[in-house]
Amino acid sequence: YGADILRLWVMASDYSEDLRIGPEILKSMADAYRKLRNTIRYMLGALADYDAAAEEVTDIAAMPDLERYVLHRLAEVSEGVRKAYEAYDFKRAYTLLNTFMTVDLSAFYFDIRKDALYCDPYSAMRRKSARTVIHLLFEHLVRLLAPMLAFTTEEAFWSRYPAVDDSVHLQTFLDAPEEWRDEALAERFTAIRKVRAVITGALEIARREKMIGASLEAAPEVFIGDEKLRDAIDGIDMAEMAITSALRVEAGDGPADAFRLDDVPGVAVVVKKAGGRKCARSWKISDDVGADPDFPDITARDAEAVREWMVRTGQTLEG
Repeated sequence: YGADILRLWVMASDYSEDLRIGPEILKSMADAYRKLRNTIRYMLGALADYDAAAEEVTDIAAMPDLERYVLHRLAEVSEGVRKAYEAYDFKRAYTLLNTFMTVDLSAFYFDIRKDALYCDPYSAMRRKSARTVIHLLFEHLVRLLAPMLAFTTEEAFWSRYPAVDDSVHLQTFLDAPEEWRDEALAERFTAIRKVRAVITGALEIARREKMIGASLEAAPEVFIGDEKLRDAIDGIDMAEMAITSALRVEAGDGPADAFRLDDVPGVAVVVKKAGGRKCARSWKISDDVGADPDFPDITARDAEAVREWMVRTGQTLEG
């Protein structure tokens, strides 16, 4: 399995009790390792041509709420992991990092931000903010992971900085600025993620029943009877959060046959198919496709992104 997987097994074990090891345990650690490695690969891919001088967003307050929430979580995790290392509580350090990287990043933040990274114009604040946050995530996480994944983090560090004659193991942990902390925003996103979980559950059933093929084919109607939940998602693009082409929020309990989750009372979802044409670039379904006559198969957002790319690369519409 390799040295890093054995190191991960040690980190995930409670050394105050008898230790267990065997083929199935090592297989589960290999699966956990792959998820962590894939998260690192995603960050490296997203930062392949990142130019901090041109793209870095230094004003945290100007970032979208999603980016500010991720920075808040990074600050929490960074503090928790460092305290765990100091207390020799390696299992807690592993648990904090594993949960953050697989649940908060891979299954939530990175999934949502794929569209912005792939399809937004170079100059878009959302894309710049996402790349800035991913850069900060990499810088913090590659250091926090180094004691447990000694070889993987060194490879990742060299991949990110091939021209630098240095080692990740000569770096120090980074401090998270206090301005990243925002408890009120974190509380809002706890509610947002609850609503998102109900939407995701409804979309899974719609997929299983062949009503839709992908979530972008859907335009769910979300009924929220809980006023606090409605207030929490106010101003948030829930279609973006749920990775759908459109989404409508209504006050009330919703129809009796709407999808619900027992642990998220007050939220009901009815999945409907999105109307409009499919964008050939982002695959979103929208009435906006063809708004730019020079690009009849894509949305206005995507047309702007293509124009910026053409300017950068010296391309013209004539070829």
